Amino acid sequence: MSDLVSNLMSTIKNNEVIGRKECIIYPTSKLCAEILKIMQEEGYIGEFEHIDDGKGGKFRITLMGRINNCGVIRPRFPVKKKEIVEWEKKILPAKDMGIIIISTSRGVMTNKKAKELGIGGRLLAFVY
Repeated sequence: MSDLVSNLMSTIKNNEVIGRKECIIYPTSKLCAEILKIMQEEGYIGEFEHIDDGKGGKFRITLMGRINNCGVIRPRFPVKKKEIVEWEKKILPAKDMGIIIISTSRGVMTNKKAKELGIGGRLLAFVY
């Protein structure tokens, strides 16, 4: 697999559409773990755990049925602090509905937190 983040988001979306309560994602990465932490903090997924199988690892994720759509943003556009609002209008369906996940110099965070801190970064994914 060439893009682990894309695999993560498409697997979550497909299992949400089917109506499953749990999904397994493999292989894993630290970036995927950070994205899952953000999705958990925002209330889109339940608990998740890392299972070390000696190969690439797996994530077992509890789904809550709260995701309407999620996906990666390709290519990973650079975004300045002033441009975050413009990207929200392009990607998200309505104001204050959903999140954009951004990789910044201070770590992976949501668009809301990046606006508070006044920093930009690279767009990774969206969830609503």
